[in-house]
Amino acid sequence: MGPIPVAPMLNPEASMPEPRFTVETAQVLAEVAHNRQKDKLKRPYREHVLAVGDALADFDEDIQIAGYLHDIAEDTPITRQALLDMGVTERAVDIIERLTRRFHDDPDDYDAGIRYVAEDHDATLVKIADNAHNSLPERVQALAEKWPDKPPVTRYADARPVLYTAVPREEVRMILERVNPYLLRELDEIVPE
Repeated sequence: MGPIPVAPMLNPEASMPEPRFTVETAQVLAEVAHNRQKDKLKRPYREHVLAVGDALADFDEDIQIAGYLHDIAEDTPITRQALLDMGVTERAVDIIERLTRRFHDDPDDYDAGIRYVAEDHDATLVKIADNAHNSLPERVQALAEKWPDKPPVTRYADARPVLYTAVPREEVRMILERVNPYLLRELDEIVPE
């Protein structure tokens, strides 16, 4: 009788696949990164970033991830390299950076920033979701009540024609149906069927 064959020892770490940064991971990171932040109405800011990501459910993972993380470079110390190290794709990080005003040539020029975003299909979709959530009637009304001497934010309305005409109408419609159906009539006026 000869020696008993022994199966080769496998390195368990070598056989495990590289962990992937998923949409679910982005949701968790968005909640954690924005956990203590409040919006202008003193509501938990994480509700906004989650709503933007949720509005993009009909699109691919990179766009959804960018939706959940669209404000992470603006409002937290998390860097491009940190996101890449976590496994966020280069494409998703590029979308996030295009949306981040402090990276624009003139961060104070909102209109120029919207035009810059509208040069990129994917970033435009995320910005439409962001704009639509910020334009919900209850948010606009609450802002008007909080600052009665200022009209409700009009820059969002001014941005919509630029954004809506930069991508296919049906893609805009899918986002608005999820996050702010009140804007569907305006879409029909800006981009008729």
